[in-house]
Amino acid sequence: MFSWFRASGQRKQVREDRKYLEARARRLLKSYLSADGPRKQRYYEVVAGAAAACQPAVSDPRLENPRLAQDTAEAALKVVKVRECQRMDGDQLQSMITDAYAVVAVAHRRAAAVYTIDKPMQQLGTAAVHLVTMATSYMENQLADSALDDAASGGGDGGQ
Repeated sequence: MFSWFRASGQRKQVREDRKYLEARARRLLKSYLSADGPRKQRYYEVVAGAAAACQPAVSDPRLENPRLAQDTAEAALKVVKVRECQRMDGDQLQSMITDAYAVVAVAHRRAAAVYTIDKPMQQLGTAAVHLVTMATSYMENQLADSALDDAASGGGDGGQ
C-alpha cells in the first residue's frame, strides 16, 4: 500500500516538473552543448550559482541524501515559479538564470530517484546531474586557482 502512495507522489512530482522545469532545462542543456569554450564558462557560473543558492542553509546530519536532494529540488522549483510569476526572464541573462534553476531542480529530483517511473525525465535528469557536477567542479577549481594566485602574489596586498 505504501508503494502505491509513493508512486502516486512520484507521478505528481513528474507532472509538475514537466510543467515547470522540463522545457527550461532542455533549453539550457541544448544551448550549453552548442556553446564554445568561453560561453561554457558562463553556463558553469550560472548553474553553480543556482546550485549553491538552493543548498539547505543548515545541514541536519539526520537527513538522508534523498531527502536533501528533494529539499534542494523544491527550493529550485520555488525559484523557477517565482521568477515566472514575476516575469524575471525578460532578457537573455534572466532567462538563462531561471533555466539554470530548472536544471538544478531536475538534477536533484534525479538524484532523489523521483524519475524512476519516467524514462525521458530520467535521461534529462542524468544530463542535468552531469552539468551541475561539471559546473560546481569548475567553480571550485576556479576558487582554488584564485587562492593559489593570491598566495603566490603575497596574499593580494602587493607583497607589502
